[in-house]
Amino acid sequence: MIKVIHDMPPGTVGLEAVGKVTAEDYEQVLKPALEDALTHKDVRLMYVLGEEFDTHAPEAAWADTRLWARNMNAWERIAVVSDADWLEHSLKTLGWLVPGEIKVLDR
Repeated sequence: MIKVIHDMPPGTVGLEAVGKVTAEDYEQVLKPALEDALTHKDVRLMYVLGEEFDTHAPEAAWADTRLWARNMNAWERIAVVSDADWLEHSLKTLGWLVPGEIKVLDR
């Protein structure tokens, strides 16, 4: 599931992934949370993978890819907060595919 993190600085969207993230989470939570920000460009996103985060369902990963691709010029910065070493290594290798500046921060 994806939860919105409230009390973020202006212009920053905060989201936390807990358990298994599904395509419905993207449609019902992530997409509405980012919709307004994407119209203004210079989107800053903090995406926290919570301690109970399990996985993204394949259809959720596809929804994620579509969201990035349709809005390539809107992303300014993305911070992914996680203790997963594999994630940091993956983003270092594939980060050039993600629009904007991306960093992985430890929990």
